[in-house]
Amino acid sequence: MQHNVELSEFLRSRRARLSPAAIGVPTSGGARRVPGLRRAELAALAGVSVDYYTRLEQGRQLNVSDSVLDAVARALQLDEVERTYLFDLTRARPKKPRRRSQRVRPGVLRLLESLDDRSPAFVLGRGMDVLATNRLARALITDFNVLPARERNMARFMFLDESARSLYVDWAAVAMDGVGILRLAAGRYPDDPRLTELVGELAMKSPEFRRWWADHHVREKTHGMKRYHHPVVGELTVSYESITFPDDPDQTMCVYTAEPGSASESALRLLANWTATSVQ
Repeated sequence: MQHNVELSEFLRSRRARLSPAAIGVPTSGGARRVPGLRRAELAALAGVSVDYYTRLEQGRQLNVSDSVLDAVARALQLDEVERTYLFDLTRARPKKPRRRSQRVRPGVLRLLESLDDRSPAFVLGRGMDVLATNRLARALITDFNVLPARERNMARFMFLDESARSLYVDWAAVAMDGVGILRLAAGRYPDDPRLTELVGELAMKSPEFRRWWADHHVREKTHGMKRYHHPVVGELTVSYESITFPDDPDQTMCVYTAEPGSASESALRLLANWTATSVQ
């Protein structure tokens, strides 16, 4: 999780995925000892010296300008999320940042409750901590409220709770997205002890997490679709929208909806009725 090591591994992994032929880099045709582009080839594409790029990729402490980072990002063909991650990795941060306690505003809690009968909704904090859920989200996914505070984490549920593997139809894809989201958070907060502890625990207990973490993929989920196989209402597909709060960018509210008139909408309605009855 150290900044220089992470920067080095990220740059090497992004360089390795580039095919010289695909981006028009001439080669001699002989066998290449490394996958992807060589450092000299990448440096030429970025318009920097080989020595400068080598020091950057080795994770040495450099005062890198935004223009150089932009050039490296373009040469590596980084998407917007990966570019943001690269900038995060090269920016100095306090060694021991003060971790602000994340609390969900009362108005947001009321908003979650107002969706109880039609839309699963929850608030994620830094490192995918589950800060708040409404009744329908707890019925669809799991009841995070009954878990110890340190275990209320979506990534932890995904990898360490066996029920998650049967709940998510596309478990591997959803779990890999979770790894990418954690990787992005680790770049922004490399010295966060709670995040470091979570990554260490997941890497120790889950071979899938350990393998996907080593791929250095980063993700930022804003919207999409998830498929569930629920033990009570069966198969359902939901769309989700993620909303980040301006006053706390580390908090994101996720709201699930189903296509009007679909079998999934009926399943959500059935689940809402079932959970309303079960809590009476």
